[in-house]
Amino acid sequence: MRTTVCSAVVVAMLLAGGCAGKDNDTGEGTAAAGFDAGLTKVVHPSATPGGTLKLASANDVDSWDPARSYINAVYNLQRLYVRTLLTPAAAPGTTALVPDLAEDQPAVSADGLQYTFRLRNNVKFEDGTPIRAQDVKYGIERLFAQDVLSGGPTYLIDQLDQGQQYAGPYSGPADLRSVTTPDDRTIVFHLAEPFADFPYLLAMGVAAPVPQAKDTGERYGDRPVASGPYRFASIDAGKKVVWVRNEAWDPASDPVRKALPDRVELTIGTDPTEIDQQLFDGTIDADAGQGGVQSASQAKVLLDPTLKANADEPTTGFVQYAALSTQVAPFDDIHCRRAVQYAVDKSAVQTARGGGQIAGGMLPPGVPGYDEGLDPYQTKAGRAQPGKAKDELRQCGKPDGFSTVLATTGSPRSLKTAEAVQSALAQVGITARIDPADPSLYARSVVGSPANVHSKGYGIIMSAWSADFPTGSGFYPTLIDGRQIRPSGNNNYAELNDPLINQQLDAARTVTDGVRAAGIWQQVDAEVMDTGTMLPLVYDRVLNYRNPRLTNVFVNQYYGTWDVTALGVV
Repeated sequence: MRTTVCSAVVVAMLLAGGCAGKDNDTGEGTAAAGFDAGLTKVVHPSATPGGTLKLASANDVDSWDPARSYINAVYNLQRLYVRTLLTPAAAPGTTALVPDLAEDQPAVSADGLQYTFRLRNNVKFEDGTPIRAQDVKYGIERLFAQDVLSGGPTYLIDQLDQGQQYAGPYSGPADLRSVTTPDDRTIVFHLAEPFADFPYLLAMGVAAPVPQAKDTGERYGDRPVASGPYRFASIDAGKKVVWVRNEAWDPASDPVRKALPDRVELTIGTDPTEIDQQLFDGTIDADAGQGGVQSASQAKVLLDPTLKANADEPTTGFVQYAALSTQVAPFDDIHCRRAVQYAVDKSAVQTARGGGQIAGGMLPPGVPGYDEGLDPYQTKAGRAQPGKAKDELRQCGKPDGFSTVLATTGSPRSLKTAEAVQSALAQVGITARIDPADPSLYARSVVGSPANVHSKGYGIIMSAWSADFPTGSGFYPTLIDGRQIRPSGNNNYAELNDPLINQQLDAARTVTDGVRAAGIWQQVDAEVMDTGTMLPLVYDRVLNYRNPRLTNVFVNQYYGTWDVTALGVV
């Protein structure tokens, strides 16, 4: 992922609580501790450096290579060790992009086809080598080597290949012609057609600079070279990661990151319930994944005023959904897909996840084009409709139901969600065998491989998605564009390839008028729902507890999570 718009997802509509009142205010844009204080203000502002920020995660990352990750929480962590031309502002209440490696916003040609950036002075890699425009270009060129570096978002390939069929820097001397570097500090992007959202692509980790001499290809994720304020001191895969200060980073060249801690530690593989306990006893400072405390801990936090004062419940930008594979029988029949749409009890899913806003369409609130009234299967009330489901089963030639395999990750909340879907389907004769997988492998090689999906018979694929940037273009194409179905790292799990939808995606990409673009995305959402390939369940909201010793805490709306680059400790 995600990546993510603040209002794009609603994880858990838990017990409401009073927001931080005016008596908690300590100044303009800042606040003392208080429930949800971090949603709109900076909690415990501080400029004091030092100490160790301690994080924990139940699951390992997909990759530390910025070209290969597609997980929202990893995007947040990437900003500790890599910089990009632009980056989300480190402030609450905004999704704006600000200059990072670039000294200013791009100069854009009148026709919208050329973006020119000028790099800041004194930006360096961890070994002291200056970061050049050519390093930014090379980092982007690596993305094109999908046979070696699959897994990350591929928007830049779609925009910059332009028929060159460039295969990346490992396949020969040819370079990417649509990106030029007139000198060491200037980089120019030449587009084939206007794309209003292009700057968002350059704020992704896939656009981070990489020194060619230090590139180890598919092993680069074992030890990426830092351009941000921290460098990797050690990576013990699946267990622990430690970052320490990057001595070559010049704070004067970086107006975004505070970089207060001397050291950042991430412990991986901790059971979620243990993470909650460690948060409560102060052993760790925050859950790196920021997926919310577990059900038993939710009540504990919300009923204890002291704990609640150190919790935030942000919208995360994610929609929890299931993709129904058009290439796995019987879901090649639209009526079998619609039977599932009617059979699922979304209120049961809501309960299993500890809350959430029931979804009628895929496009989340906050993304332009979201239609609150979209509900083609009349499911927003949360109730299953077994009569309609059985009628669809008769129309698809399966009046007594059928058997299928339901793919999901093995995380506790994901399993509970899958079990709620499984139970509802059983009521109409659909037997769904749950096949859980390692979360770190799930997206890339388990359900991200169409061949594996077909061989395992995964008819129902559980997933979650948020906008990679706060527009319809940042949410939908990767999920539904039939021309983006890939042999590995595939995210179009349904393998939807609808010519009309593909045509609308192309039209939306070139529209610079926001209102008109939102209308197209609204229509796309309705047509995707009509195919029955996507089963939206809930928009997520998560209850996260923070160690009271944390400073500079706020939810970065771009990610729907606390901005890790701002955090300090006392």
